[in-house]
Amino acid sequence: MKYLHIYTLLLMVTFQTSYAQSQTNTAINTIPSGTKDTVSAYDPNRMVRNVKQGSNGNILIASSLSGVFKYDGKSFTNLTNKIGVLRYWDVLEDRRGNIWISTTDSGVYKYDGSSFQHFTTRDGLANNAVIFIYEDRVGNIWFGTGGGASHYDGKSFLNFTTKEGLPDNRIHTILEDKTGRLWFGTNSEACYYDGKTFTVFKNNDGKTFNNVWSIIEDRRGNIWFGASIIDEKKGSTLYVSSGLWRYDGSSFTKVIAKVASAIMEDKEGNIWTTGPVSPNGVGAWQLSRYDQKSLYHKKPAITTILSVNKMLCGILEANGSIWVGSINGVYRYDGKTVTDFKDTKAKN
Repeated sequence: MKYLHIYTLLLMVTFQTSYAQSQTNTAINTIPSGTKDTVSAYDPNRMVRNVKQGSNGNILIASSLSGVFKYDGKSFTNLTNKIGVLRYWDVLEDRRGNIWISTTDSGVYKYDGSSFQHFTTRDGLANNAVIFIYEDRVGNIWFGTGGGASHYDGKSFLNFTTKEGLPDNRIHTILEDKTGRLWFGTNSEACYYDGKTFTVFKNNDGKTFNNVWSIIEDRRGNIWFGASIIDEKKGSTLYVSSGLWRYDGSSFTKVIAKVASAIMEDKEGNIWTTGPVSPNGVGAWQLSRYDQKSLYHKKPAITTILSVNKMLCGILEANGSIWVGSINGVYRYDGKTVTDFKDTKAKN
C-alpha cells in the first residue's frame, strides 16, 4: 500500500544549521541557584515529549515550553525555573546523579542539584537543537542533534557527522546494543557504528529504512524500531510504507504495518508503542501493547491501552506503571486505570 507520508510533520523540530565536527574542550558556563522551584499537584498540561525515571523512583518529565518536572508520587516540581521558558525535549539522570536536559533551540543543560551548566556549539556540541540524550555503558553521554551525534566524556565533545560516515546529521535516537555497537536513527537512513565504520542497514529487499524515531534492544538481543520504506518518489513527495520492525541479527521482520514513533519493552517482555492509527498521522493516536507470548506469531496479540485524538510520545515503565507523554501532558497506566493528572481549571 502506498500513501503520502505526512505524520512525521507532527514530530519534526526545526534544527539549527551550525555544525561542529572536531573534538573540543568545554568551557564552564554555570547558572547558580536563585529562583525557587515551583511545586504543583498537576502536570504541565503542555506537550511532554519524553518521560524518564530518575533516582529514588522519581519520574522526570520533559515538557516543551513548560519545563522539566520531577514527580515524586505526590507533586510535580519544575526544575527549570532558573533557566526559563525554552523548547525542552528530553531529560536523563546519569549514573552520577546529574540531570541532563535537552532543548531544541538552546543546547543542553546539566543540573547537579544546585546549579546548571550550559553547553552549546561554543563548547563543542555538534548543534544546539538536541532531541535525544543517551548514556552508554561506560558513562559517556551522547546527544542526538540536528547537526550530528555528540559524545561527551565529562571533559570534551567528540562529534560524528556525515563526514565521519553518518548517513544524515539529523539524529533522532541512539542505542548501544549488548555487543557494543551504536545504533543511530536519523531523519533519512539508519545505521550502526562498530567503533570504526558506519553501516547503513537495509531490509531483506535491500531497501534502506527511513525516519527512525525509536530503537530498542529486547532481552533476546533483537533490535526493534519503527521506520518507513520509500516505495516511490515524485518530485518532493515521498510515498512510503511504515511499520514496526524487528532485526534478529541476520534478517528483518515487519511485525505490523503500523507507525511506531516510540517503543519500549516492559519487565515481562511485552512491547509497547505509540503511534497514529492512520498512516498519515491524522486523527487518533494509540498506546499499544504487544503481548510477549505472541510476539513471534504472524499476527501478534495487540491491546490498545489508550487512544487520544492528539499526539502520544515517549513511553516509560516505572514503579509498576506505564507512563506516556502526549501533546497535552503525561498519562500513567497502572494496569487498570489511566490517570492524566490534569487540572480541569487550567487552560492548555
